[in-house]
Amino acid sequence: MRIILLGAPGSGKGTQARLIQDHFGIPQISTGDIFRKAIADGTPLGAEVEKYVSGGALVPDSLTIRLVRERLSHEDVRRGFVLDGFPRTIPQAKGIEEILAELGWELDAVVNIRVSEEVLVSRLALRRTCPACGMMYHMENRPPVSEGECDECKTALEVRADDSEDTVRKRLGVYLSQTTPLVEYFERTSRLVNIDGAGRVEEIFDNIRLELEERARGPGTSIDDKA
Repeated sequence: MRIILLGAPGSGKGTQARLIQDHFGIPQISTGDIFRKAIADGTPLGAEVEKYVSGGALVPDSLTIRLVRERLSHEDVRRGFVLDGFPRTIPQAKGIEEILAELGWELDAVVNIRVSEEVLVSRLALRRTCPACGMMYHMENRPPVSEGECDECKTALEVRADDSEDTVRKRLGVYLSQTTPLVEYFERTSRLVNIDGAGRVEEIFDNIRLELEERARGPGTSIDDKA
């Protein structure tokens, strides 16, 4: 399965990406992780990325696409992948399609997790993040086992500065302005799968899983055949 996952901040996209990864046995790939690894490894592309990141600027589409192309050359993606946070723009969408065509692969689905603005604002106000390992929790829907402490590494959880209501609404405005054309673009290709993201994590994942398995099967086709 080769999947793109779209969703606004607070939609639960990261959580669903990890569940897809675990269920289908395919790696979750985020541009943030790619950027950090390239910088840490000291690669030529990483050095280019660091110039933008250290200055607080957006990494250009062309450079982002080059990094994604390099990541998709690794052996672990041969059975598939879930792209989390990429593409964000039409040029990036066209870039990933070009990369897949070069590799002789097809994109199976673009999963768009839809949640209302009011629900997103409410969710983010209750979100807690581990500053050490990056795990995220929600005090209502996915609380840590021990209050205020990460289940994975036992570090004290934090409230991110950009989770305030005003900041959240601004971020959502930016997200919608960027991704509305992207959603329309993939809708024209019949790859878009809209998922209601307002329910429980398990319910949302079940809906995603059923949609993906249905697409993977097709007439007489198994998930492994599509991978």
